[in-house]
Amino acid sequence: MTADILIHDAIVLTVDAENHLYRNGTVVVDNGAIREVRPSEPNDADAAADTVIDGRDRLVMPGLVNAHAHLELTALTGAFSEMGLGELFADMTALCEQLGRGRYEYLVEAGCDLAALNFIRSGITTTNAMDALPSRGAEAFGKAGLRGFFGPWISDLFWDIPEDEQFERARSFIEEYHGSYDGRIQATVCPHDDWSCSRDVWERTANLATEYPDLPVHTHLLELDASNTMARANDAEDSLALLEEVGLLNERLVAAHFRVADDDDTERMAANDASVAHCPSIFCYWEPDGETEWTPVPSLREAGTTVGLGLDDHYWHDSSDLLGEARQTRLAANLSFGTNQFHSMELIRMLTIDGARALGVGDEIGSIEPGKRADLIVLDLTDPKFAPKTNIPALVVNTATAGDVESTIVDGELLMHDNEVRSLDPGPICKRAETAVKRFGDDLGWEMDFDGSDPPSHLRTACDLPKRGPAHLVARLGLQHIKDKF
Repeated sequence: MTADILIHDAIVLTVDAENHLYRNGTVVVDNGAIREVRPSEPNDADAAADTVIDGRDRLVMPGLVNAHAHLELTALTGAFSEMGLGELFADMTALCEQLGRGRYEYLVEAGCDLAALNFIRSGITTTNAMDALPSRGAEAFGKAGLRGFFGPWISDLFWDIPEDEQFERARSFIEEYHGSYDGRIQATVCPHDDWSCSRDVWERTANLATEYPDLPVHTHLLELDASNTMARANDAEDSLALLEEVGLLNERLVAAHFRVADDDDTERMAANDASVAHCPSIFCYWEPDGETEWTPVPSLREAGTTVGLGLDDHYWHDSSDLLGEARQTRLAANLSFGTNQFHSMELIRMLTIDGARALGVGDEIGSIEPGKRADLIVLDLTDPKFAPKTNIPALVVNTATAGDVESTIVDGELLMHDNEVRSLDPGPICKRAETAVKRFGDDLGWEMDFDGSDPPSHLRTACDLPKRGPAHLVARLGLQHIKDKF
């Protein structure tokens, strides 16, 4: 019996229930699925397969799952690196308002293509993204052969896009893209966060989610101190109470950050089978307050909550290396809660099967088991930094980087093999990103060159900022602070 792909004599990190690790293993892929995972046999190298991969000095593991991301501004990597937090939020809020109104589409298209290319090269096979106009990302990732979850964010206090228009966009996106590209592209329902959505938006979001019961609900939750303050302004005790009241605190919820959660929040998430997407680099880079609580990932996992890892705005911290998030997760947790918070295998599970489970597809991807979809990556371990290849799980999360990914397979298709991307042409994508950034800089007066970034004046930024939504947000938070005080 022939196969599409056979990888032999490799170290195979299955991430199955028992975390089986083969010293010399063979993985057989046929018709987009994993057919066999077993110890290698002497004749495997001569087996009948369309592609036979010599796995000596290679590691095969499940493809990485980027559990929370934004894609549209990927081409602006390096543009925000030296900004202060206030300047960053002002510029991003102004940009998001304009993106929502259909401006800079050339930048968005170039950015989504670039993200798809870089994710393939980084071993990210599945991405859960929330953007202003997610159709560009869905198209880019679908055509690239990647797997992705996409949805337009919804908020009435973050920008000035009419609420009815936002819900119509969400419904239209779901109808057009859910299940597209042979099922690899799926839709999500995306209330933006718990600090810039009114109760009306949460209730309408819950109604939309009821219309599409198979879709994940993707949001930012307990990201900022303002989260619970806004929940009280929305006539709820706190953020989780608000979500529970409208019917969204359940197994469909994928909550990014969960950074200012307390012990009670942690227990309630676990009790309701909701999941968390942890994105350590973004807050290590842009921590607004050194005394602010850190995402209680160890407590969440101990309580039974599924926690995946995400890159968030990878263009804010200039990295699309999801493997690096595992190391950052360990270091940040050790710094906040004490050493030895995670075993290396726990971090690998967060990179793979736990991210898949958070998105409701843990029975399809996230581990190397017969019958699952063939989403795999191959890492080259010939570099001396891996010698003498002891404690493979630790080497993956402490030593390996995106540059060590040699092959990326999704649904049994080789998107990259021997460091050559096959599903995309890198040259034109990089050139298009360069052209788009130059055009964008000319449009806004934003100077970006090899020696740094000089954004437009504060006055120009202020002119592009949304007015009505943020004004209501500030007013509601201010009034609630007064109520809390008295």
